[in-house]
Amino acid sequence: MQLLNNWRIIFLLCLTLGLAPFFPEPHIWGKLKWIAGGAEGMQGADWFDVLLHGFPFILLLRLLIIRIIPSKMD
Repeated sequence: MQLLNNWRIIFLLCLTLGLAPFFPEPHIWGKLKWIAGGAEGMQGADWFDVLLHGFPFILLLRLLIIRIIPSKMD
């Protein structure tokens, strides 16, 4: 669980796995544009790709929410 709360590792995952391959544009950006355009022609592998490249950003969003919303346990 400590790994999922480490800012440095999550940020590194976003910069590497989240954005790779970088050229001609970040892969996740291309997939998000495809989805915004109606996702026509997307196959199962494309959706898995979105999940794979988007997961580091989901973890980063989770960390931000944990930091912003005060815990009731404190």
